Formats: sequence, C-alpha cells, structure tokens
Amino acid sequence: MAPKFKEGDVVFSFSGRWIAYAHTALAYVAFLGALIVGLSLHYKKIVQNEYYGYPQEWFPSVSATIGDRYPERSVFMVGIALTSGPRFILVALYYFLTARPNSSLPKIIFWIGVFRTFTCGGWTYVTSTDDHHWHDIFMVSYLVATVPWTLGCLALSPPHPEAIKYRKIMAGSFFGMLVPLTYFFLQHKIHKVAGAYTTYAFCEWIVVLLDVGFDAVTVYDFSSLEIVVRDVKGLSRGNQKLLKDDIKEKERNQPVIQASTFDGPYNWWDLSVALADIYNGFLFWTLLTSLAVCVWYFPLWHMGLSGYEAAILATISPLLLGIPQIRSFAIKYNRWLHYSAVIPGLFGWQITDQVTRLGAVSFAVWQACMAWTAMWYAERNNSSRLQARVLAWVGGLMLSSIAKFACYSNNPLWPIMKAENGGWNWTGLLLAIPAVWHATRPVTTSGGDQTSATGKKGSGLMAGVGIGGLIFAFHSLLSDSSTMIAWTWSGFPVNGPQQVPYGAVTIAAMAAGLLFGTSSPNLLGSWTAYGVGAVGAMFLTYAQDWTAYYGALVFTVYLCGVAPVLIKSAVQHNPAIAFGFGFFIYILMVLFHCWVVAYAFVPYGPLVREHNDWVMICTVLQIGNGVFSALTTNAQSRAKTTKSPRGRKQTAYYLHLFFALQLLSMAIAYMRFPTNDYKPYHPEEKSLTAGIWTIHFSLDNDMWSSERRMASAIRELEVDVIGMLESDTQRIIMGNRDTMQYLAEDLGMYVDYGPGPNQHTWGAALLSKFPILNSTHHLTPSPGGELAPLIEATLDVYGTQVDVFVFHSGQEEDVEDRKQQSEYVSRVMLASPRPAILLSYLVTPPGQGNYNTWVGPKSGMHDIDHTDWDRWCEYILYKDIKRTGYARVSRGTITDTEIQLGKFVVGQAPDYSDTMIPEDQVAPGLRFPAMFRGEGVRGHAYHVFDEPRYFA
Repeated sequence: MAPKFKEGDVVFSFSGRWIAYAHTALAYVAFLGALIVGLSLHYKKIVQNEYYGYPQEWFPSVSATIGDRYPERSVFMVGIALTSGPRFILVALYYFLTARPNSSLPKIIFWIGVFRTFTCGGWTYVTSTDDHHWHDIFMVSYLVATVPWTLGCLALSPPHPEAIKYRKIMAGSFFGMLVPLTYFFLQHKIHKVAGAYTTYAFCEWIVVLLDVGFDAVTVYDFSSLEIVVRDVKGLSRGNQKLLKDDIKEKERNQPVIQASTFDGPYNWWDLSVALADIYNGFLFWTLLTSLAVCVWYFPLWHMGLSGYEAAILATISPLLLGIPQIRSFAIKYNRWLHYSAVIPGLFGWQITDQVTRLGAVSFAVWQACMAWTAMWYAERNNSSRLQARVLAWVGGLMLSSIAKFACYSNNPLWPIMKAENGGWNWTGLLLAIPAVWHATRPVTTSGGDQTSATGKKGSGLMAGVGIGGLIFAFHSLLSDSSTMIAWTWSGFPVNGPQQVPYGAVTIAAMAAGLLFGTSSPNLLGSWTAYGVGAVGAMFLTYAQDWTAYYGALVFTVYLCGVAPVLIKSAVQHNPAIAFGFGFFIYILMVLFHCWVVAYAFVPYGPLVREHNDWVMICTVLQIGNGVFSALTTNAQSRAKTTKSPRGRKQTAYYLHLFFALQLLSMAIAYMRFPTNDYKPYHPEEKSLTAGIWTIHFSLDNDMWSSERRMASAIRELEVDVIGMLESDTQRIIMGNRDTMQYLAEDLGMYVDYGPGPNQHTWGAALLSKFPILNSTHHLTPSPGGELAPLIEATLDVYGTQVDVFVFHSGQEEDVEDRKQQSEYVSRVMLASPRPAILLSYLVTPPGQGNYNTWVGPKSGMHDIDHTDWDRWCEYILYKDIKRTGYARVSRGTITDTEIQLGKFVVGQAPDYSDTMIPEDQVAPGLRFPAMFRGEGVRGHAYHVFDEPRYFA
C-alpha cells in the first residue's frame, strides 16, 4: 500500500547548486591546501627535480606537491575523500538533468564520470612510490576518460547560455593548455632546460584548476534542481513548505529538449559490426605489410635479387575481377574469400620453412586484395554501406599503426613475430574468425540509394592510377606512426618531433582526415584540398624538424580524407581496371621506392639513385589523376540518401570507434614516454664500454624479428654505447619498422638515428647510456656506389665530453668510393678536439690500403688492437682516451656479423702501448662479463682469441 504524504513528509530540501559549490570548494581546498602546506614546510624539497633545484626551479609541480611528503599528502587525501561524495552526486545529477528517452549518450557519459571518479581515487591513494605501475595506469585512465567526459558534457549541455559559454571557455583553455604543458615537459625531460619544469608546473596547476572549474559550471544547470529529503512514514517533523511547488509546476510545463545529434537508442549490435569491420580492415593491412617483410628476407641473404621478389605481384589479383564469372563468384562468396586470406596469412608464423611461409603470405595477400575489391564493388550502388566499408579499410590502417605503436613498430600478428619476440598470433587469429564472420554478414536490405552514372564518367585508368598512388602513400608513409617522424629527424639537440609521444599525433591526424572526408567529401575531393595536400608533401620531402612534420600532418589529413572520394569513384568502373591496374601501379611504386636506395644491387638502379623526391612527386601526381577522374564520376553519380538518418548513424559508429582509438593511442604514448634516467653499468670505474654491430635490418637467419634477442645480448654484455649499422627499416620492403625504439626503451638508452630514410642510406644509429649533447649527420662521398652514413656525436661521459663516430663505408667493389670516404671521415675525426671513439664498418684488411688512412696521423686515431689480423669489416678506433679492454663476440643466429667491444676509462691519461695484462689484474668493473666464456649463452661467446684482451 502506497504511503500517504502528510505535512511533515519533507524533512529537508536544498538547491542542487550547493552540490556544485561543495564539489568545487572541496576540490580546490584539497589541491591548494596541499600546496600551501608544502610551500610552508618543504619548499626546497618539493621544487627539486631530477636535474635542478632552487633557485633554477622555484615552483613545485602538482605531483611533487601532493606526493609522498607528510603532511601535505594527507591534506590532499582528506580533501579528495571529502570531495568524492559531492562528486558522485554531481555525476548523478548531471545524468538526471540530461537523460532523454531513446538517448544513450547520457548513460555513457554517466558511467564515464563514475569511472573517472574511481580512477582519481586510484592515483590519489596509490602513489608512484607505492606502486609506480598502478599509479600510472590510474593516471592514464583518468586523463583518457577526461576527454569523452568533457566532450560529452559539452554535447549534452542544457540550453543555458552562461553554462554553455563557460564550458566552452574552460574546455578550450584546458585542451589548449596541454600544448605548452607538453612542450615545457619535453624541454625539461629531454633537453634538461633549467627552469622549464617550473613553467611546466604552472601549466599543470592551471590545467588542474580548469579541470575542476569545468565541473563547477554545473552550478548554472543545477540551479533548476531541488533536492528533497522525504519521510515516507511520518516519523519526523518536516516542513512541506520546503518543497517549492512552483518549481515543480514550472518543470512540469518545461518542454523536453532532445539532443539531436544522438537521437535514438545506441545500437550495440551495429557498433559491434563496425568494430568487426575495422578489425577486418586491420587484418588486410597486416597481410599486405607482412608480404614485403617476408620478401625482404631473400634478397637480404642473397645480397641482390633472388627471384622471390616476384611475390609482390600477389596484389594484382583484382585483375581477375574483369572476368564476369570470377567477379560474381567473389561477390557471392566474399566471406569465404576473406577467410581464405586471413587464415593462411595469420597462420604463417607456424611455418618454419621460409619459402613456404612466403608462399602462404603471398596467397593470403592475393585473396585479400580480391576480397576487398569485390566487397567495394558490390556496394557501389549503396552509398552508406560503401562509405562504411571505406571507413573500415582506412580505420584498419589506423588500428594497424596503433598496434605497431604499442609494439615498438612491429605488427604483433606478422609472420615474423611469435610469442618469444612479442607476437600475439594466436590472439589475433582467434579474434579474426568471428570478426570476419560478423563483418561479412549478408545484407538483409535490398536495393541501393545511389543511381548509376548515366552521363559522362571519368577515366577508369586514371581512377586506377589514383588508387595505386593512394595505397602506396598509405603503405609507405602511414603504416607506421614513426615513419614520417624519422624523415624529419636532424639529430641532437632535438629540434623536432620524436616517435614517442608524437606518433599519437600522427594517428590523430589520420582520424581527423577521415572525419573531414566523411563530413565534407566535396571539399576533400576538390583541387583546393589537393593543392594543400601537395604543399604538405613538399614540406615533408624538402624540410626538416617541425616544418617537415607540420607538412606531414597536412598530407596525412589529406590522404585519409580523400580516400573515400577516390574509392567511391573507382567502384563505378570495371574493378579490373580501377583496382587491378591500381595495384599494378602500387607495385611499380614499391619497386621505385626501393630502387632509390638499392640502386647498387638492382638493374637500372643508378637511373633513380637518391631520388626519393621523385617518388613523392609521382605519388602526388597519381593521386591527382584519381581526383581528376572522381570530379567527373562522382558528379554524375549522385546519392539520394547519403545524408539520411540511417546513413549518418551507421557512419557515427565508425567515428565513435575512431575516437576510442585516439584515446588508446594517447594512453600508449603516455605509457611509453621515455624516463631518460639512464645510467651506465659501471660508474664507479668511470668506465665506458663501446660496441659496434651490423644488425642486418633486425631480421635473423630464420626470418624472425630479432630486437628482443639483440637487447638481451647488449644488456648482458653491459654495453654503454653501441653503433648499429644496416639499421634503417623505414621502407615498405622492410616493414616500416624502427628497431631502435624497442632497444632504446628496453635498455634505457638515448638514441640517435643517422641520416633518415629519405636520405637513401642503409642506416646508422647510436645508442648511448650517456646524454647526447650534439650530433651531426654526414653523407660521405659516394660517387659510384651506395651512400655511406656517418654519425658524429658528442656525449657527456661522467662530465667529460667524448666524441663518438658511427660509420658504414661503401662496398669493396667501389674502390674510389671507399678511398674518398676514408679521407673524408679521417678529416672529420682529426678535427675533433675531444677524446674520440670510432665504431665502424670499414671493408678493408688490417694494415693495408685505406686502413693506413683511418689509422695514423691523417685521422689521429689508433686501432684498439692492431694485432687482430682476422678483421675485415668492423673496427674500433680511438684517441685521447684510455683503452682497457677489447673483445669479439660471436653473432649467434641474429645476424651475419659479430659484435666487437672496447672498454675505455674516462679521466685517465691514454696509453697506446700494446702491453697486455691478465684479467686478475683488472678491476672487476672493467672486466667483460664471464658468462660469455666457453660456450657462452644463446650462441654468443668470445671467439677468435677465445677470451677478452686487457691492456695496461
């Protein structure tokens, strides 16, 4: 029986705005109270950071203030505990205020608000000292959840002009402040600029105040809410007058306002279909990008063309769709065509024989290219479904880039990966089976909304040229978020973006391009947008550092935005012409892209030697062909209901998932952000262990990615500084990988890349436990053969500046090249006024020919052990630094070249004598690890001398 309300039913009531007041006041008390206490009791301690203290740094960061010191930590914790009550009520009230029939967004934002509140408690009560890992997880989760919470509140904001105005101000200021905050943090963390952390701290405090201030705006919204406490059994003495009937009546007559953008229920089934579609797109890019890596294994070990390069022709399978019977079969049995691609392609890692593995991947790519082309062609008369398929395909590229961003530039499903080196092969395969089934479901609706072109069409061949240029641009530039960043790199001090965290920015540009491409296809398909994209490509190709990267972002937005336009045009033509010919153009561009650097090993290679700019010009012109055709074809093929509610809603699910992918990439960037707290192995001895290793593009003898095995060897050998040669893998044929990302982060080392992948070398890199103060990249004289890179870097070694040179000379066939290179590099080394070490690949026998230019008065350098007669390629030279040891370590099965090591001591006078001493006379910190004696470990052991050599 329902209770009867009496005069005393209402015990207490108050305006909802007091919840906003309480939340704001308590949150500010928590932060500012801790700040006041910290400044009063521990001022110099909380302004101290890892590099500087007072007076260079004079204001504390938020984390330093609310961290582990008593009592400010307790003040903050108590304040946040008191804030939690109003916080949960605020989230609930905002949901009640914005909830609408058949609208799911308020529920989503409500649960995000609850999640965000719990994660705030997580990073508050689990400090980095308690558990650094979980503190970071809670912090990343909180920051990631802040983005949808802010945007969701803006989207749902009730029609109160003041509230909307201040929300926009707070949100805009919050996101705008993240730019200087990130900049000054990088200035502090990477460049170690004195005072940068203080500026960063001010930015951080402003962000905190804005974060709380954004939620304080609810005071305007909650002023229309009355919170009432009733006594439903009449046990209290209440006052019915506390309930304002006029407010109830006013709200009863208030019209319901619908959130137009998010009308209707959120269909989780449709969302799952979109997710499966994107994962299916991810599988396509996984297969396509894996083919080139598997092909690369064979010319790599043959040192020239092997014949297996013909496998790249697997992409031209859409030519068969010109045959009506095959086209009908591919459309009718499209699901099974996808399965015939995915299963053998992802199962390839189980095949140990390299030729058979390549065969399986080639077949998978053949089937995948045909399956996707047939799927697009089948949807040519249904604009919304076609657009969804294109979004899934480009979104799959984005997901592939994110997966590589998370896995240090390796796709975890590639056939060169397995569990031992970071592969997720079984997981990817098991997810692929239901995803492909879901993504290739039979369409229940019949007919289409797009009329076939009855007037003039554009050229099918030109459309194919555009498709070929688009796929090549996607593969060569966007299949990894670090590729274009590597193009912009100019050395230390850092003057441009770095792979982490700016890989997430590249991925965000991809999403922005897709958003613009779906919302404004006419703009992205125009010559104006084409011109802007071409300018971006020009800056990427010819500039460096930030200027080049800004061009890269512009070109990225354009490529992803124009993709729907070009594919919509191409499907109106015969698929054999538009896509079969398009993939043929793609193959030619892949060869061109490889020929510009491999000119010394391929027929007619010198004709395109060092012309990466020609590759970019051809790519842009090819896309221009596609735009020219699309302007005619798309104008003649109009969609009737492209902007229908059904079409918009179907597209919206993909865009929501793209937004979720951006949050994921932001979280990855945060978790991977370098600590830069690197320490050498034996600082007590002021020891520097230097090494040189030609890593053969980090693909081992059995076609497995070898980064993890390399890291284990370098760590166990206690190498402080190592030069890596044949290290540039930022090309299609090598997988657009970046081996140095994993090595640098896993080993805790600074990394410098030699001339970038747009400079036509096979690559040189420097990894160092010591800060790199400055570096210069040289392209040494190479009139006839391959280009030879040189890194000239100055390191801060225990307070002493030491120059380290990493060099890869030309091949033995190019005599004049090696002569000129030896003279050039010798002049550079002689000009160094500091202690110096050369880590090199010289292609000359000891004591003969160019060796006498490298070693002696022309360079000022000394051989680390001139009695070692068994060398041919790798050499370590030095000057003005004390040498204490030398060792040669066998390569195992990782590469075709051994590791050479030298031990040096800073602060002692150099001794160039050949006097050797037994190991027991050497300080423990200056000895080479004993674990590599005898049989060694994992195929690595001291060889030639069977033990290290030590010098007096």
